[in-house]
Amino acid sequence: METKWTHMMFALAGLILAWLLYKSGEWGWSYFAKPNGSILGFAAVVLASSVTYVAWRNEELFTLANEVAGELRKVTWPSRQETMHSTLIVMVTTIVASLILGMFDGMWSWFTRQLYG
Repeated sequence: METKWTHMMFALAGLILAWLLYKSGEWGWSYFAKPNGSILGFAAVVLASSVTYVAWRNEELFTLANEVAGELRKVTWPSRQETMHSTLIVMVTTIVASLILGMFDGMWSWFTRQLYG
């Protein structure tokens, strides 16, 4: 099984983790002082690289990620027309449901006004 997509996934996850760590550190540090971007960036990259490397070298996790990529290759995605039809059905159903709930709400409001008003 080809593993290039799995390697790409780990690399992308490492980049996202570095960005999240940087933003979290910036947010947390800002409560005490103005954050030092260089130190924070370096720490985020080192920590994210370490975590990514450990996860990448974990054979069980790598195998699991490879299996997920293999299963995603088997997925049949809907066509544009199927997506448009499904979206239309959801929108119509939502409108009908909101009208019915609005009628019940109006009836309940009228009933409580008659009862308490």
